[in-house]
Amino acid sequence: MTTTRSPKQPPRPSLPMIAATTATLPAVMLSSLAVAQPAAAESRPSAIPATLAAAMEAQAAAVNAGIIPAASVPAAIPAGLQPARATPGAHTVVRGDTVSGIAGRYGLSTSAVLKLNNLKSNSVIYPGQRIKLTGTATTAARKAAATPASTTSRTYTVKSGDTLGGIAARHGVKLSQVLSWNRLKLSSVIYPGQKIRIGAGVAASAAGKPAAAPSGSYVIKAGDTLSGIASRHGVRLADILSANRLKLTSVIYPGHKLVIPAKASAVQPASSVTPLVPSSFLGFTYPAAVVSSANKNKALLNASPVPSLAQMQSIVADTARRMGVDPALAQAFAYQESGFNQRAVSPANAIGTMQVIPSSGEWASDLVGRKLNLLDPYDNATAGVAIIRQLIRTSKNVDYAIAGYYQGQYSVSKHGMFSDTKTYVAAIKAHRKNFS
Repeated sequence: MTTTRSPKQPPRPSLPMIAATTATLPAVMLSSLAVAQPAAAESRPSAIPATLAAAMEAQAAAVNAGIIPAASVPAAIPAGLQPARATPGAHTVVRGDTVSGIAGRYGLSTSAVLKLNNLKSNSVIYPGQRIKLTGTATTAARKAAATPASTTSRTYTVKSGDTLGGIAARHGVKLSQVLSWNRLKLSSVIYPGQKIRIGAGVAASAAGKPAAAPSGSYVIKAGDTLSGIASRHGVRLADILSANRLKLTSVIYPGHKLVIPAKASAVQPASSVTPLVPSSFLGFTYPAAVVSSANKNKALLNASPVPSLAQMQSIVADTARRMGVDPALAQAFAYQESGFNQRAVSPANAIGTMQVIPSSGEWASDLVGRKLNLLDPYDNATAGVAIIRQLIRTSKNVDYAIAGYYQGQYSVSKHGMFSDTKTYVAAIKAHRKNFS
């Protein structure tokens, strides 16, 4: 979905959102004695003999004499008495894990885990992967992490692919220190060109920097994105996320209210920044608002870990198989659109591997029955495959379905295939043979 040749979009089938709930029914257990011998069950004595009652009271008093009152028991074990937790040998990655998060969970430094697993600060980890946690490298790095960091203040300029955990590891400091020095959170977004303070010497000045104050609120509308809302109000996306306790992967819904923080005077004007995405492509010049959103999405993807080209190809193929679409056809689209590059963003704000524009992403969300985040590699593949599947179902043949992905289904039905669309269809069919 790299270009939009007609402003009209294909009709969006509105699929119902079905929420399935289950209730646990109480189970009633009947005594086998009561079932088999009801008379015997009813013949229990109505009172305990006095001598037996006296014996029971005496026993209870003896037991209670040795019980410490609950109010005298501390709620938590003192730290000095808590048993030391042994670090497991490895951790199996689950979706949402990061190297820095795994390291923090087990009391290790990010640099130690990276070194032990031969990873770099921008390496991508995936669900099911085993991350080593113990070994000589971990022990050495843990000792190094215990050494106080230098108080000399300096700055680091963020580069494409950087993460806060990676920056901390590169400079031999803890991630928590980097967050503290720069008044950042684990969910904070960093961008290429941003200055990150390194060293405790600047902690005081950073701490004195006032936090962004709320300046209003905004009610989310259909089609909104967090980056688009930030751009519309002239504030940084990172401030929007921080003010609302959201993450980059958080899903927003129409009707929800967002806190809009005050504008920061120190924000660098957009005119002084070289755009990551140009304003024109294949002879088309796109509206400034569209190009602005495209640049913000590009910056977000550049600052986030993404799968390699080979890994993304596998994600597309697996998604197609699961959704009943020919994997070779899905791979052909992904290869033609982006070369399996999840960081690709066009001036039309076509995002990721499958180059899906936000409005088509909304349509794909309707098709699959859940909100899709086009910046997420798995959701991006799902959106593209869902659109391919729907175009195949509603077009008169596969060629017209392929053309609809590029030109728009309505435009193809009204005007036929344009010359560049025919070239696109031929390319997709050729790629499909290569991936079969």
